[in-house]
Amino acid sequence: MADSVPVRCPTCRRENAFTPPTFPCACGAPLTMPVLRGGVPVEIRHRTWQASWVEVRCAVCGRQDEWPAPESGCACGTVVRVPVVPAPGPPPPHVTSLGRPAPTPPRAPTPTSAPASAPRPSADAPRAVLRPAFHPVTIRTARDCVTAAEQYLKWLGYPDVARAQERTASGVDLRGRGVVAQVDPTTRATQLREIECVWLNGLNDSAIAVFFSLAGYAHDARSRADELHIPLFVMDLTGTPQPVNDPADELIKYGATGR
Repeated sequence: MADSVPVRCPTCRRENAFTPPTFPCACGAPLTMPVLRGGVPVEIRHRTWQASWVEVRCAVCGRQDEWPAPESGCACGTVVRVPVVPAPGPPPPHVTSLGRPAPTPPRAPTPTSAPASAPRPSADAPRAVLRPAFHPVTIRTARDCVTAAEQYLKWLGYPDVARAQERTASGVDLRGRGVVAQVDPTTRATQLREIECVWLNGLNDSAIAVFFSLAGYAHDARSRADELHIPLFVMDLTGTPQPVNDPADELIKYGATGR
């Protein structure tokens, strides 16, 4: 396992321990993201495809590829991109080991808006949860999206969450004690009907309903989720969900204990 490095949150100034992710190179060797010690982390407000990848050269075979840029989340809800040591020279013009063509990258999914700040709790409100950094699951397939959402909900304090049975019939991908979640891995914006469907499932199970989308949300879907207090997250290629509304910020800050 790679050694952790300190990453200071630019919002609350808290110093968090961050363990750089490790990916398998095409040669079979483990490749750990070379985090730049002393580098200044940058808060992620808007996502672009180009900024979501970094060029790193394998120390074993010398192959230079593009990999998901390392990101770190803070207990205050801020997510930052951690700088890495720049790779020497341009990347080779081939398809990378992650399957991304170098010449014409596809359009990146981006949130419909910047993450909102979590409201300050009152004196009798639950306290913010301190937890270690989330270790994402790199997204390559639709199944990876569900796996990443499952791991994220466990990180938020729902340890028994698991894939639901008969997803087609219920519209729910993940269930756990006190939570139901739906994951939209398509490249279109999530629609209003899907938001209302997961909300109804939450009512039926007396649980909080959570939604994860790869391509963001239609405007009316986002508005309806705010009205129903449904946490919305956008998935990125690193497998780290990003909050896009106040309920999502609250869920990150307080976790399952605050519901």
